[in-house]
Amino acid sequence: MDSETTSHCGVVVIGRNEGERLKVCLASVLQVTRQVVYVDSASTDGSAGLARSMALEVVDLDLSRPFTAARARNEGSSRLLLRYPKVELIQFVDGDCEVQPGWLEHAAEFLRLHPEVAVACGRRRERFPHASIFNAQCDREWNTPIGDAKACGGDAMMRRAAFEESEGFRSSLIAGEEPELCLRLRAMGWKIWRLDREMTMHDAAIRRWGQWWSRARRTGYAYAEGAWLHGAPPERHWVSETRRAVLWGVALPLLVFGAALFLSRFFIVMLLIYPLQVLRLSARSGDMRWNEVVQAMLLVLGKFPESHGILKFWTGRLRARPAAIIEYK
Repeated sequence: MDSETTSHCGVVVIGRNEGERLKVCLASVLQVTRQVVYVDSASTDGSAGLARSMALEVVDLDLSRPFTAARARNEGSSRLLLRYPKVELIQFVDGDCEVQPGWLEHAAEFLRLHPEVAVACGRRRERFPHASIFNAQCDREWNTPIGDAKACGGDAMMRRAAFEESEGFRSSLIAGEEPELCLRLRAMGWKIWRLDREMTMHDAAIRRWGQWWSRARRTGYAYAEGAWLHGAPPERHWVSETRRAVLWGVALPLLVFGAALFLSRFFIVMLLIYPLQVLRLSARSGDMRWNEVVQAMLLVLGKFPESHGILKFWTGRLRARPAAIIEYK
């Protein structure tokens, strides 16, 4: 990256107990620019100290307010722009990701040439996709279509002008804050663009079913809150995703067990609809190999923790309880 581009690009890294992953992340961005701010959410593994030892600006989030990735990114961007006022492009990076060589330069040049685009994102890959079926699922999720997009993920380069116009992330969201911001940006006339370029290497480190369940439950929570915020036409944001999770994770099981209990026990065979759905999804992919069947199984089983997250959102709303982050690591 030439010196002119470097002076207009800054990086915000957020993390909580990422350990060695954070060290790799920070080293990857420091190879390109020193305009980096690290935001720490009360880590107990020395993450903040590690960032300070690398002579970086560090923001320690106030413990009196709930932690969210959205809040961390907002506070990090505020500190970045205060510390480096000439920054025009902000690269957001999660602390468990390594920025790939050439990404910052490529994204910055793309945004320079396309002033109508507010957000540029690329291909996020899982570092150890074969370590577990859950890691493999993450890698597949992130392989999104190239070109004009509806949303980005946690790693993305954003134009400062657009970010400030939108007033940044909605700090109260515990998940799904990136699509929500992109929705508002698109409503303002901005574009979101997925580039055909390697962007980051991510380490999900999901090895246990309990971790997978918590991650899927967080997804369901995000679906419900997203639909509550922006479910009206024309966006219908995450309405269909919420309905599918409730249908497969709550309505169908209640229907089957209710029919078996009050009508005839033979209605229990209706549960075969779940393995049939797995086969349908596998066949739709055009590949019936074992790994495709496993991934289809995770999609179907995922509706149960997703529906749990949806119920968590609505019970919290009814009880007027503030949301708490759902962690899976």
